[in-house]
Amino acid sequence: MTDYATISRRLKLLAHPERLRILDALRGSPECVCHLEALLGRPQPYISQQLRMLSKAGVIQGRREGANIFYRVIDPEILAWLELILGPTPSAARQHAPVDGCVCPKCRQTR
Repeated sequence: MTDYATISRRLKLLAHPERLRILDALRGSPECVCHLEALLGRPQPYISQQLRMLSKAGVIQGRREGANIFYRVIDPEILAWLELILGPTPSAARQHAPVDGCVCPKCRQTR
């Protein structure tokens, strides 16, 4: 039987433009908050709030590396939906791309 309430909640989660942008970035490679800040041009509290919502919904998961937490999409159904909505992730985007102004360890390594 189709669970319309669950599908509706998940669609609402994806309907927010900034959460969609965050998920688009995270489907390429795990990223930390400071990287998402630089990438999206949004303040840390705002990014963290969106990440909390996605994490609470079971869509993403964080992994601590030193002082940073790197988030990644863990929900295969959401990944499939993103591919339908946004198209396939280009192979170049599957790797971390450094962003000007980002001080995360991954950006420092690739400069």
